[in-house]
Amino acid sequence: MVVGAFPIAKLLYLGVRQMSKPVANRIKAGARRSEFFKNYVCLPPAQLYHWIEMRTKMRIMGFKGATIKPLNEESAAELGAELLGEGVIFLIGGGCMVLEYSRQAANSRRKEEELNETITSLQTQLAELSLTTETLSAQLREVNRQLLSFPVPTRK
Repeated sequence: MVVGAFPIAKLLYLGVRQMSKPVANRIKAGARRSEFFKNYVCLPPAQLYHWIEMRTKMRIMGFKGATIKPLNEESAAELGAELLGEGVIFLIGGGCMVLEYSRQAANSRRKEEELNETITSLQTQLAELSLTTETLSAQLREVNRQLLSFPVPTRK
């Protein structure tokens, strides 16, 4: 069952990734066209990313107090749109992982419930069989007692 489901899960994952790329590209194109989107959604994360990246590179190279110039607006808009597109792909992939996890957890719960029902059923059957065994044992003792109560015929 799991072996048959694994290629289907991989295929679905690839399908979602392929579908998320055009969505991300549309968002990037919209970000480039809209001034509001460009100024308030794309530029701040791009400038922050550039600042962190350059600060890290400078520290690795040993420059401690160097000032970092911000990116020009066009480069920042492009970087911001790319970051936004990658974020969308990441969120879609993460959503797929969460859905798969919840599906697996539901399957696991269902199997555990079935196992618990089976165990309960077996325990009930065991109790019934134990009671039946006790009843039959009591009946056998009664039959043996009655047999012993008959007088033994003597031979003459």
